[in-house]
Amino acid sequence: MAGGMAIQADTKDYGGKITMFVLMTCLVAATGGLIFGYDLGISGGVTSMDVFLKKFFPSVYKKMQDDTGRTNQYCKFDSQVLTSFTSSLYIAALVASFCASVTTRIFGRKVSMVVGGVIFLIGSVLNGAAENVAMLILGRILLGVGVGYANQSVPVYLSEMAPAKLRGALNMGFQLAITIGILVANLVNYGTAKIKGGYGWRVSLALAAVPAIIMTVGAVFLPDTPNSLLERGHQEKAKRMLQKIRGNEEVEEEFQDLIEASESAKKIEHPWRNILQPRYRPQLTMSILIPFFQQFTGINVIMFYAPVLFKTIGFGDDASLMSAVISGLVNMFATFVSISTVDRVGRRMLFLEGGIQMLICQILVGVILGMKFGVEGVGSMTKSSSYLVLFLICAYVAAFAWSWGPLGWLVPSEIFPLEIRSAGQAINVSVNMFCTFVIAQLFLSMLCHMKFGLFFFFGGFVLIMTIFIFFFLPETKNVPIEEMNNIWKKHWFWGKYIPDDAVIGVHHTSMKVSNY
Repeated sequence: MAGGMAIQADTKDYGGKITMFVLMTCLVAATGGLIFGYDLGISGGVTSMDVFLKKFFPSVYKKMQDDTGRTNQYCKFDSQVLTSFTSSLYIAALVASFCASVTTRIFGRKVSMVVGGVIFLIGSVLNGAAENVAMLILGRILLGVGVGYANQSVPVYLSEMAPAKLRGALNMGFQLAITIGILVANLVNYGTAKIKGGYGWRVSLALAAVPAIIMTVGAVFLPDTPNSLLERGHQEKAKRMLQKIRGNEEVEEEFQDLIEASESAKKIEHPWRNILQPRYRPQLTMSILIPFFQQFTGINVIMFYAPVLFKTIGFGDDASLMSAVISGLVNMFATFVSISTVDRVGRRMLFLEGGIQMLICQILVGVILGMKFGVEGVGSMTKSSSYLVLFLICAYVAAFAWSWGPLGWLVPSEIFPLEIRSAGQAINVSVNMFCTFVIAQLFLSMLCHMKFGLFFFFGGFVLIMTIFIFFFLPETKNVPIEEMNNIWKKHWFWGKYIPDDAVIGVHHTSMKVSNY
């Protein structure tokens, strides 16, 4: 079968209602994305505040104040210590995701959420009270541990609670919460930058405690998923929970499939070793490449450093923070597009359209910056050019927000069989955090050295990943998680890796091939 053929599954419909219980539990769980989003949005605004830079990074502040016209516009914020303030969180999240994998498997998804929320809360208090760079970095590391736990457990929880036909939309609640967190952070920065007395940055950093409390308290009252209860040997509880979330006493067929998947999982003693087996090659590949590509779209260049970037291209202090708010609003509203379409048009269509739109925007931004600042980085932008760049960045953010943003978390969380789910999600989170760390640490230096070419650099990755999705990702909409291997088995490339005994419930499912 050629790469241009899509596999669709006429999968079983287990029946049951879309219950208020499921909607509420998924809504509460998705608030785990708030802590990640708030942090993504807050750090860029804080690092563009003069009082913050003067206190912790005086050399950067001095370089910013140089108005002789000789300073390279691309290099004003180039400081490895400054970027380690942003990036230290993500290396901590990477390490924490492996501990979170064990916690999630042994104690359940909700315990992981509570642990992550408490540690994030402690980190936010430390950051708000910071008196030196060491305190700042320590606080960021604790925030990173919290993010690692939340990003490990929340997408898995959402995928397991949601019925197959609504799994995409409900799972995207996590990404929606991330975008809300980013928007709130940008609004907070805009407000705190105006606080007289020079302590606005403290308020910005300390307010991270609010989403941490929301997630922690919410997680305490969440029920465990049927999959997690089965994984830990609570069969009766798992059946009652499945009946409750489906709003139907008749769940025998779905429950038997869950038991079958759980029994297969229990035979696997070493999920970390087993995920390397050929039969899990498609899942392992996706758990590495999807988060890698998600970060190398260049999105976090915008999210971390939006105010810094807008300052670089000619906006003033207030205008740069307001521009970050505008891109945050676009990010949030565009996520609703994905939520409303993902279970109808499918994952592939959104991936492909988003990739093409992002590529066009990145090329145009690179061309405009190249024309205005040149290779030397000396010059200025007219108001109309600055607004055009802002429009293109918003169009780019919108494309990401309805494609690679939510789908980068949704697809990996829904493709793992139960026996490798915690290990697979840990790989997904750790690759995501490692790439985020690399981008956060190197971006300002890359901007200084690669200049406008940086946008072409990320555009190249967007082109590669769009081609990758076209050929190697089958459509997974409306497919129950327990039957996902059927999709891989029929794929033109991955089918050779999937043995017949890995296809669960094959007697229930028929496959067909169609042009897309």
